[in-house]
Amino acid sequence: MLRWIRGLALAACFAPMVAEAEEQPVVIELYTSQGCSACPPADELMGRLARMEGVLPLALHVDYWDYIGWKDRFAQPGFTKRQKGYARAAAQRTIYTPQMIVGGVDHVVGNRPVQVMELIDKHRDRADPVALTVLRDGDSLTIQAPAAGAFERPALVQVVEYTPAETVAIERGENAGHTFEYHNIVKTWRTVGEWTGEAPLDLTTTATPPAAIILQRQGPGEIVAAARVD
Repeated sequence: MLRWIRGLALAACFAPMVAEAEEQPVVIELYTSQGCSACPPADELMGRLARMEGVLPLALHVDYWDYIGWKDRFAQPGFTKRQKGYARAAAQRTIYTPQMIVGGVDHVVGNRPVQVMELIDKHRDRADPVALTVLRDGDSLTIQAPAAGAFERPALVQVVEYTPAETVAIERGENAGHTFEYHNIVKTWRTVGEWTGEAPLDLTTTATPPAAIILQRQGPGEIVAAARVD
């Protein structure tokens, strides 16, 4: 009851969103492309994941299949670079689509739903190392977390803005003639600060919802905390 009353008090000045350790969503990054014939099942799976409680799926469209006849208008070179960063961190020589990365550490082929769900359950069962709180007032965000002990390297504080859904008719390339719905399409993924963990985190930034705040070890590596901004 006290927790509920405290939430009402905050509502007087904020539209708050509080994500405590046990409530934080499992972050799933899908690396996909409209020009990839193997990707539609993974894109469809993203739609189901987007409706699940406790899961935050984010689709990052890459640009390295654009040459085969269809330019993915959601694709950004920065997303390809991010996927390459994961490959380097995991000592992998190649990148591919569809690939899902769960919690920043576990890699899986994105059109294998059984394996994806097993990894989601694995990450749900673990204790989150950081209790993250995000308060929103319009487009202004206050990001807070208690001291968590010094990290080996500062964690990145990241803001992700995305589009919930969009339908696209593919006119050329491997998927020509098909129309697909894409979900949680990332528009921007930016770093707004670093946090050593030694002192409490207290940072103010801006974002246009829907968005997410992600605290992640450098590498890119483990996602230590995440919260939605609706």
